[in-house]
Amino acid sequence: MRAAERERAIVDEAIRFFAEHGFEGQTRELAKRMGITHSAIYRHFPSKEALIERVYQEVYLSRWSPDWAPLIRDRELPLEARLTRFYLDYVARVFEYNWVRIFVFSGMKSFGIAGRYLDLVRREIIEPATIELRHELGLANIQASQLTERETELFWGLHGRIFYLAIRKFIYATPVPADMNEIVRDAVLTFLDGARKRMPALVS
Repeated sequence: MRAAERERAIVDEAIRFFAEHGFEGQTRELAKRMGITHSAIYRHFPSKEALIERVYQEVYLSRWSPDWAPLIRDRELPLEARLTRFYLDYVARVFEYNWVRIFVFSGMKSFGIAGRYLDLVRREIIEPATIELRHELGLANIQASQLTERETELFWGLHGRIFYLAIRKFIYATPVPADMNEIVRDAVLTFLDGARKRMPALVS
């Protein structure tokens, strides 16, 4: 096997391996599972941390769409349409066994994958969406009044509600609706109904 092919095979199997066993899984066991020597892994990745970083790139960043941030800021569309379109695409891209399980496992270890990913969500989705809701409601812009934790927590609540469906499916192995489209639309509509009433009181 050529070096590039071997590296690709190691990454693909590492994704499956860490999704099943978490990051406590040993690279020695990964090598055994692949039928290669332990040293073969370290010819391509100098450390376990380097392999995990590659998994982060493959599993998380490769699924992040560059269209999401511009969509959230696109004032040609109502915010309801933007949020619905974003979450439908988000569900289609990230509701996947390896993605969800690695995310949960990483949150229990110190490799920082979950924290880095959630920081990306905050910067590109949560805070811009909060600004857009202010705009839609005619509230103060962020130059006049900075975003507050209470405002952004409203949007984290929506994000968590939708992502919890993936937790139920891939962590708890319990049934979730087969058609997620209406579930996502219901979540967005319910969120906006409440947020439109509550937001004015949160903006000083």
